Amino acid sequence: MSTYTEVTLPFDVTGEKADLLTLLADQSALFRVALRNITEEQARTRTTVSELTLGGLLKHLAWGERWGAQILRERDENASLDPASLAHAYELLPEETLDGWLSEYDFGADEFDRLIASADDLDELIPQPTAPWAPEREWNSVRTMALNKLRETAHHCGHADIIREALDGQSTMAAISEGQSWAEDFDSWTPTS
Repeated sequence: MSTYTEVTLPFDVTGEKADLLTLLADQSALFRVALRNITEEQARTRTTVSELTLGGLLKHLAWGERWGAQILRERDENASLDPASLAHAYELLPEETLDGWLSEYDFGADEFDRLIASADDLDELIPQPTAPWAPEREWNSVRTMALNKLRETAHHCGHADIIREALDGQSTMAAISEGQSWAEDFDSWTPTS
């Protein structure tokens, strides 16, 4: 499978699981490229009209990995999401660090991926927590949960790339192609202002 980053899954899966988890790992790796070599101050810096920051996106994705793993693990038919738990969901608080949330992201992603890898059936339905915007209980397949995580990660990879490029000019594609012979003419086939 073609990916932008070098992905090696830490468990043995084949077929659709391997495809889903490889693409998810690739998007996660691309997100990390946007965070590469930034400072705590840069992690908290807004570079667009949006409130989003690189650190805030990291915190949001880390929380989402942990929450997704909890849903898969517990399969609680009575679970609900407390909106208060989302306070400061996109904001690194003064006592929080980039390294701390990177560790949380690693831990949550590893658990989520292992639960997907160990699922007996991707069609198995998992109860989803209710929320004010989703008051009726829904049941998603394991596959749908993996696809939703892929969509969410890819969505925020795009945000992170724009924020990072506005921060210091680094773009993810330029960063991953640096030093590659095929990328010598990269600037000639990427848009400029």
